Amino acid sequence: MNIEIEREEDGRWIAEVPDLPGVMAYGQSKKEAISKVKALALRVLADRLEHGEETPEFHGVFGVSA
Repeated sequence: MNIEIEREEDGRWIAEVPDLPGVMAYGQSKKEAISKVKALALRVLADRLEHGEETPEFHGVFGVSA
């Protein structure tokens, strides 16, 4: 899963997984935002699998795009 990350004007970092709409997280540091969005993405995927919903096909787990 690709993670896109950028810094907001207020200094916070936001990370998102474009392949999973709505999966985004803020952090005070780049590392914190990435960690939070990874955890959220895994929870969303687990929930989808549990409920028999479709999940995106991934070739790896995570990759960070800056």
